[in-house]
This record gives sequence, C-alpha cells and structure tokens, in this order.
Amino acid sequence: MSGDSGSAGAGNGGPPDIDTSVAHVARVYNYWLGGTTNYPADRQAAQQAMAAYPDLALSARANRAFLARTVRWLAGQGIRQFLDIGTGIPVNNNTHEVAQAIAADSRVVYADHDPIVLAHARSLLTSSPEGATDYLDADLREPGKIITAAAPTLDLGRPVAIVLMAVLQFVMDEERPGDIVAELLDAVPSGSYLVVSHPASDIDAASMRELAKRLNRLMVQRVALRSRAEVTQFFDGLELADPGVVRIPEWRPDSPADRGIPSTMWGGVGRKR
Repeated sequence: MSGDSGSAGAGNGGPPDIDTSVAHVARVYNYWLGGTTNYPADRQAAQQAMAAYPDLALSARANRAFLARTVRWLAGQGIRQFLDIGTGIPVNNNTHEVAQAIAADSRVVYADHDPIVLAHARSLLTSSPEGATDYLDADLREPGKIITAAAPTLDLGRPVAIVLMAVLQFVMDEERPGDIVAELLDAVPSGSYLVVSHPASDIDAASMRELAKRLNRLMVQRVALRSRAEVTQFFDGLELADPGVVRIPEWRPDSPADRGIPSTMWGGVGRKR
C-alpha cells in the first residue's frame, strides 16, 4: 500500500514496476510465511525484525490462520460476500478458497495497491463457477474508490464482510484510519461484518517498539502499532462477536492448545446492526 491509488482490474496497463532494492511489506510478510516471493532487501528487513521479536514468523502464520477461521465462521453465519483489502501476496487459504469451500456461490473482491501483489493477482481470480472473484488495484486510504470499483461484483444491498487483515497499521493516525473504516462500513448494509487484525503496542511492548523501529528504517511502508483499546475503537457501533478483541490465536481457536501460539496481534470481528 503505497503511492497513488487507482481502481483498475488486474492485468490492466503494462507490467507493474517492482523495486527489489528496498524492502516491501508484502515480500517481507511472504518471507515470514515461508514463501519464496522475496529478495535480499526483504529478507534483511524480515530477519532484523525477527531479531527484535523472535516469534514473529509464528505470529504472521497465526494471522493467516485467523483469516481462515474468521472467513469460515462468517460463511457459517450466511455471509456470501467478502471485500478483502490489503490482500498481500497470495498463499494458501486465500479468502475465496476458504469461503467457496463452504459456499461455492461466495463472491470475493480483493483490493491492494502493491505492484508485487498485482503481479500475482491471477492467483486470486480462480473462482468456483458458482461464485466470483475480482482484484482491484486500489488503496485503502481511498475507500470510496474501492466501494465504487467493487460494486459490479458485490451486491452492496446485501451483507458484506469487510476484511482488514494486518493492513491498518500502514495507515498513520494523521490519515484518520477510523474514518476510513467508518466510510467502508457506511457503504454496506445492516448484517455486514468487519474483520480486523492489527499489530499490538501493548503486548511485549518493548520488543514490538524495537520491531517497528527496525521495519520503519528498512521498509518502504511505515508501521504504526496500536493498543487493544485503539483496535477496539475500529468496532465502534458494531456488535462484537465473542470473544471480542483478543490476541488472534485466542479468537475461536481450532483447538485449546492453539491459544498459546505466540502472537503480538489483536483481532476481532464485529457485526453492523
């Protein structure tokens, strides 16, 4: 998520301009997940961050598992439309794969403004015949453009799950992330959901401050850590699903043992009344 934004579909225009000499969040995250779509600058930034918080790769994988659990739960609640913003490089258990495994007619729109994600967007467009997927080259900071571009694929008169998985930390306080979330929610009807995960400022605080300092020095994007109270504010006016805003391994884990997985991220799901 950087640079100016647009709303073109995947593959429009020429090939994306990818600078591999500077670390980029999508490729750094890909390294933490054990992927291969990363370069020396990305690996250096990822390793520097892991030196500050050695369990960082486990935390990143816990976030991916949180995505899968929340999408499965939402599909179980009858949600058939998902707007996944800040998608990242496709790996396993992408939103449409999880949702369509439960309900083949699920419709998913991905949005990200990252050349490396755009280059891999075709992997996000492998919908079931009954459902649909789309990819938007669009920036979270311009929610109106995302909503307009998503409308041909999503019926905005029916509930939509807005998925903001580890992306709001790249929106600085002065960019008013709460207003961005509110604008997205204003565009969807009652019965819609918001899913958020966010790096914490108040879990293992000293390590997280050092981690953010190192990433901010080495990456294109800046990172803003937030407290549990600050993350909970994104759900203002919504009905929080149990167990509320918690460390992501503690949100409806697949097994009791999973609660102990290291993670310094808050996460929650809220329903629009």
